[in-house]
Amino acid sequence: MVLGIFRREDRRPFALYGAIVAQARQAAFYTDFGVADSLDGRFDMVVLHVVLATRRLRRDAPAEQQALFDLFISDMDRSLREMGVGDLTVPKRMKVMAAAFYGRLEAYGAALDERDAGGLADAIARNVFPGTEVAGVAAALATYVIAAEDALAAAPLEAVLEGRLPFPDPAAFAPEQMS
Repeated sequence: MVLGIFRREDRRPFALYGAIVAQARQAAFYTDFGVADSLDGRFDMVVLHVVLATRRLRRDAPAEQQALFDLFISDMDRSLREMGVGDLTVPKRMKVMAAAFYGRLEAYGAALDERDAGGLADAIARNVFPGTEVAGVAAALATYVIAAEDALAAAPLEAVLEGRLPFPDPAAFAPEQMS
């Protein structure tokens, strides 16, 4: 099927995922909020933003929601392989990553559905800052997450699908004192 190479592919999911990753890499998360600048910390920030976008797409564009999730999983698989994780280990690691994603989707989603900033801060503290005392930082990050969800909810669907995401500046939500 030679002409298949000329078929136009919808690039919007790639633009959307790229915008999510760019937001998750904002320096303020790692400097102002103290998210670990590590594989785990960056994974948590990507997951947090994928969760937000997934929630936005769920109601208006479920097919695109699935495409976004598929890109996320594909990117995690590719990243593991680039880091040198062996072919036999990748599926096990992917299972752990998928479980982490769904656990965070459930925990963050339940708090967001109830507009429960305290519950969201608790979920963020457990997942993003495990084993540390960062209640104020987690609360500040929860405030950012709620503002980001509100901005995404108000954004036109087409803008979201094209990766023009109205995420707020995380530095504007940074805690005054790191705990």
